Amino acid sequence: MNELPPSDPPETDSSNSETVNEASPSDVPFTWWSAIKEALGGTPRDFTSGSIVQACIILAIPMVLEMLMESAFALCDAFYVSKLGESALAVVGLTEAMLTIIYAFGIGFSMATTALVARRIGEKNPEGASQATQHSIWIALTIGLVTGIPCFIFAPQLLSLIGAEAQVIEEGSGYTSILLGTNVVIVLLFINNAAFRGAGNAAVAMKSLWLANGLNIILDPCLIFGWWIFPEMGVKGAAVATTIGRGIGVAYQFWELRSPQSRVRIQRFFTVINWALIRELFRLSIGGIAQFLIATASWVVLMRIVALGGSAAVAGYTVAIRVILFFFLPAWGLSNAVATLVGQNLGAQKPDRAERSVWLTGVCNMIYMALVTVLFVFLPEYLMQFFTEEEDITAHGIACLRIFSYGYVFYSWALVFAQAFNGAGDTMTPTWMNFLCFWIIEIPLAYFLAVNLGYASSGVFWAVCIAETILAFLALFVFLTGKWKKTKIEAT
Repeated sequence: MNELPPSDPPETDSSNSETVNEASPSDVPFTWWSAIKEALGGTPRDFTSGSIVQACIILAIPMVLEMLMESAFALCDAFYVSKLGESALAVVGLTEAMLTIIYAFGIGFSMATTALVARRIGEKNPEGASQATQHSIWIALTIGLVTGIPCFIFAPQLLSLIGAEAQVIEEGSGYTSILLGTNVVIVLLFINNAAFRGAGNAAVAMKSLWLANGLNIILDPCLIFGWWIFPEMGVKGAAVATTIGRGIGVAYQFWELRSPQSRVRIQRFFTVINWALIRELFRLSIGGIAQFLIATASWVVLMRIVALGGSAAVAGYTVAIRVILFFFLPAWGLSNAVATLVGQNLGAQKPDRAERSVWLTGVCNMIYMALVTVLFVFLPEYLMQFFTEEEDITAHGIACLRIFSYGYVFYSWALVFAQAFNGAGDTMTPTWMNFLCFWIIEIPLAYFLAVNLGYASSGVFWAVCIAETILAFLALFVFLTGKWKKTKIEAT
């Protein structure tokens, strides 16, 4: 029972009317153990041929593990900082709020980088993939330095601008100065990993984040509390630990980019700037940046509506979201894998194979989210009681988990379709769909159900479920038109 599905049968691609050989690139029987080993160790596999199911598994495993480490770091960081008191927690929260803008640029340009690199790899143009990667790195350096230097200098003023109290500014401005001032490592971490994913080498992206966050977890208590030979730096130590961890992660990425075994390799630095390539990266990134900001801002507004129901509703909603995010990790991993598969297969002039990648990934995602739905519908109290025993908080959290889950089977497809569009280079389609469903439908509906009809927090939860279901059907309609297959990425 440990055998994976056999390689998919030969298919005829309508783009070139040639039979595509779907045989596995290796004659060695492909088992679950070999899949895990290949996924974690990296692979020379050509994702434009062979089994799509196997390709999806190999790409998804390291992407899921990346997110697990990110989640573990976030929990550990919050745990250690919470020991320092209210002011430390406040400055971390306020700084994270300002970092949202940096994350938006990082995510936006990482989407553009993945799409461009995947397309070039699919075209069997590694030189073009390397050029796209290097130009993305130049953009990352520019964004990091242009935003980082002023933030390093004016951190106290920035904290004051967003409403921090005097004590918070006095105790925490060093944390903000270090973290925002060195945001170049954050953007580089995003961009470099996007290049590796686009090239199909998700294992390197996973290893860089495990290295960065693993070091961060180790250094956090040492620098915060002064353990062993380290100085006691308080909340500032958390920023130093994060910067050191991420910095070493970036160094590892650059070492891999120079490795002869890397699928996207910078053998030499191009001295001439390709402005057409720069423009294409900016064009593709606009949609990615907007997607992140639209989604993030909508959740902030939803939290404000939930808060009308009192602190118990906010606490229950907050805990439930943490549970949801954890169980969504595999779904995000599968969805991210489809971006690479679509980008590379469109580059290889195999749109039919790209479409099959989406359908197969979507089915896998739907099955997984159906299992999550069963768990959230029938056992939500056990999940909530792991975090809190307060009855009021637990009741709100149970309602959130249960109501949200009614739309998960549909939303699993929305995640896959969105990444298919992004991988094809059509980042604007998910943007306008998110805006329509989250801002034109979800937020007004949440307010109407919660306030006007008196359903309180449950009304917000139902609005999210309804909006995300609509998003799934809208994405399906757009996907079936097939326009995404014709998305052009400018030749560079």
